[in-house]
Amino acid sequence: MAKVLSINISSKKGIPKDPIEIGEFMENFGLKNDSHGGDWHRQVSLLGQESIEKIKAMGVEDLTPGRFAENITTEGIKLYELPIGTRLQIGDTVQEVTQIGKECHSRCAIFHTVGDCVMPKEGIFTKVLKGGIVKAGDKIEIIK
Repeated sequence: MAKVLSINISSKKGIPKDPIEIGEFMENFGLKNDSHGGDWHRQVSLLGQESIEKIKAMGVEDLTPGRFAENITTEGIKLYELPIGTRLQIGDTVQEVTQIGKECHSRCAIFHTVGDCVMPKEGIFTKVLKGGIVKAGDKIEIIK
């Protein structure tokens, strides 16, 4: 079963995010009070624990949720294999996949801290179609 492991937030872009108990996701914005929120196509970032484990296997320790600046850390779903346009029910929200990975223009704080980054290859971005609450343990379902 695909599920949410952690909700993560930061007040500035390009830095790791800190876990929070409950995330309030706003329609056409993203995570309330998060630096990446706004009326654009990359409102929410998601990264699978499975991707994080790949970096851990390279000998990097202390990779807590949010370390790659993802808003939602997931488990049990290969996010990067989802086609653009896929709709996901995550907690109370409905989100649509808008982008797989991203170009890493400059080596951000995350790259310098961790030594590599899986976000550009395996992280995904979504737009919030229906707002609501998301918390750790919530199911992630693909809407057919």
